[in-house]
Amino acid sequence: MQRGQESPDAVKVRTLPVQVAAHLTRRIVSGDIEDGRAPSELEISREFGVSRVVARETLKILASLDIVDVAQGRRVTVRPRAEWDYLSPLLIEWLPAEIVGELLQELHQMRVLLEPELAAMAAASVTDATLDRLRDEVGRMAALEADPNAYLEVDHEFHMEICRAADNRILDRIMYSARWLGTASRRITNEDSDALRKATADHTEIYEALVARDPDRARAAMRKHLANNSTLLAEKEKQTKRATRRR
Repeated sequence: MQRGQESPDAVKVRTLPVQVAAHLTRRIVSGDIEDGRAPSELEISREFGVSRVVARETLKILASLDIVDVAQGRRVTVRPRAEWDYLSPLLIEWLPAEIVGELLQELHQMRVLLEPELAAMAAASVTDATLDRLRDEVGRMAALEADPNAYLEVDHEFHMEICRAADNRILDRIMYSARWLGTASRRITNEDSDALRKATADHTEIYEALVARDPDRARAAMRKHLANNSTLLAEKEKQTKRATRRR
């Protein structure tokens, strides 16, 4: 069974605590909240005109994302930004485009470190049943090159299928935990049909290396695919930075 992903066009109904948490996070990122001190439960309640229950839930959300520390009898403090939970889809949604662009580059660095070796591991142990699924996914990619959103889901499942074939539960969880950033990254690299045609060709090479059960060939094919993605991500980041400077 494929793991589902949220459609980019899905209607997102956010609760009041989530809305307040989003607002506070953006203020922290913009520098409006200084000296490491975040608003208390009482201050949130007064500023936003919400109940103490909503304010308390807001702080719980921020704490769950490692944005703030909340201690009994002490003020609420902002945690170092390097320690925030950047794998959370909520946090990614709240951050400005330039920071998301930086995170996508960092995700790509992680993929370059892990995925070629995962492909090599998979080549050594892949089953016929997994190869059948990968063949079907490559076929679906070829048929979906005019539909980037549908292509994205098959693309993600192809890579997760390889990860599962490598048969390492820890690496599987690392890859799965990064799926929201991975989705954002693929939306950039899959923006036009020409990029999708190249991606299908790359995935076909990876699949053929797995069919041959050749770890070195699978590793090289995955590296080539990720190198092609790197070029697209770098160009998108340049465009984002130019747009930010113009604003």
